[in-house]
Amino acid sequence: MSYVFPIHKIPVLSVAGTEDVFPVHRIYCVGQNYSEHMYEMGSNPQRDAPFFFSKPADAVFHQNSQISYPPVTKNLHHEIELVVAIGEKGNKISKSEALNHVFGYTVGLDLTRRDLQQEAKKKGRPWAVAKGFDHSAPCSVLHKVDEVGYLEKGSITLRVNGEIRQQGDISEMIWSVPEIISILSGFFELCPGDLIFTGTPSGVGPLKRGDKLEGAVEKLTKLEIKIV
Repeated sequence: MSYVFPIHKIPVLSVAGTEDVFPVHRIYCVGQNYSEHMYEMGSNPQRDAPFFFSKPADAVFHQNSQISYPPVTKNLHHEIELVVAIGEKGNKISKSEALNHVFGYTVGLDLTRRDLQQEAKKKGRPWAVAKGFDHSAPCSVLHKVDEVGYLEKGSITLRVNGEIRQQGDISEMIWSVPEIISILSGFFELCPGDLIFTGTPSGVGPLKRGDKLEGAVEKLTKLEIKIV
């Protein structure tokens, strides 16, 4: 058997303190998981079941990189997030067992073509072109659970050109990491290599060419990128 064209390079994240890399399998995202962000997006933060959307694995992009302003949008938004990396396969995972499936954590940005998302919402259409474009999921270095422990609280911030745009604490998530893993694994079999973006605090807003972004979650390596 031969391939009709060369196999695409597997997207990976570096693992802090090692020469190892984490091969990315799938990217799942939780929508509106902080109450203040729900308010700013015009939603009511009742504890309804969480909803999910996806990005392609190769939307992952490394830190300390330049990202081109994406086409077909005039309103690119930043959304800083804690990202959970899955290290053990499972489906219908119980909440009590969920953390056993976590390999580690990283800092990620859910970059969003907000104008396209708003148009899709009005027409009841999918968010794929608004959320799943090239380089829409930049991430920092991945830290293993053995190094940082299970993250249940800690500050999460985003600075743009040195100015704080988003600020909160991951303990403020409406749905905790164990709950997210448990619910998501009822829809999909989670596999080693999966990433879960866990939602963003309030303060999302527009980006322009030349902006320098610095995203941080307590205990994790900062994410630094520039929009060009």
